[in-house]
Amino acid sequence: MAGNWKMYKTPAETSVFFEKFRPLVAGSTHCEIVICPPFVDLGAAVEAARETSIGIGGQNIHWAPEGAYTGEISAPMLKAVGCHWVLVAHSERRQYFGETDESAAKKIVAALEAGLTPIYCVGETLVERQASRTEPVLERQCEGGLSRLSVEQFEKIVIAYEPVWAIGTGKVATPEMAAEAHRCLRDQTRQLFGPAASSACRILYGGSVKPDNVRGLMAQPEIDGALVGGASLDPNSFASIVNF
Repeated sequence: MAGNWKMYKTPAETSVFFEKFRPLVAGSTHCEIVICPPFVDLGAAVEAARETSIGIGGQNIHWAPEGAYTGEISAPMLKAVGCHWVLVAHSERRQYFGETDESAAKKIVAALEAGLTPIYCVGETLVERQASRTEPVLERQCEGGLSRLSVEQFEKIVIAYEPVWAIGTGKVATPEMAAEAHRCLRDQTRQLFGPAASSACRILYGGSVKPDNVRGLMAQPEIDGALVGGASLDPNSFASIVNF
């Protein structure tokens, strides 16, 4: 269960969140919990999550370990501050900042080389869904972002399916729609990496996940977890999702 805070919360607000959130999930051993705050909050988050099972991740990385890339953050930097996870190619990165499957592929490799677990985000826009192009889009994103990986590398990543039309809109794919897309991803990864690696890969659903719809989504066998946006900003709300 991963929370993506996007561009919200200061370090002080991060500490307050964890004070309330920690006791609510202290006994939650059925899943891994990950929170991805803004870069400026990482230090506060890592400190607040110390001696808990809550993992901390970045929202983006650059593919180079260092260099003249003003405004960017490298995978080794995230690792050094205490992160174990990182989002790659979130739809907002694709939509607003020119993220491509090619750049995502390089970032996934950079994350793995630094010892981070990348959560690779894929998903179709409303126009693409209305044109019945969901499967071709997912196939292209899988091929473009993952095909250069070895089986051993692939076994260390997580995939998140996030229909772009359901992110921050209040709309949510029905459990059946989400499961259908997850089956497509499972089939695609099976072709690329074989049945064993594909079956073991965790595929999360992201797209307006809330306490009142998470149970129906998680009842689908193909859905292995959730990537939560707005609902992860409130400790009670996110804890409710974690403890669905």
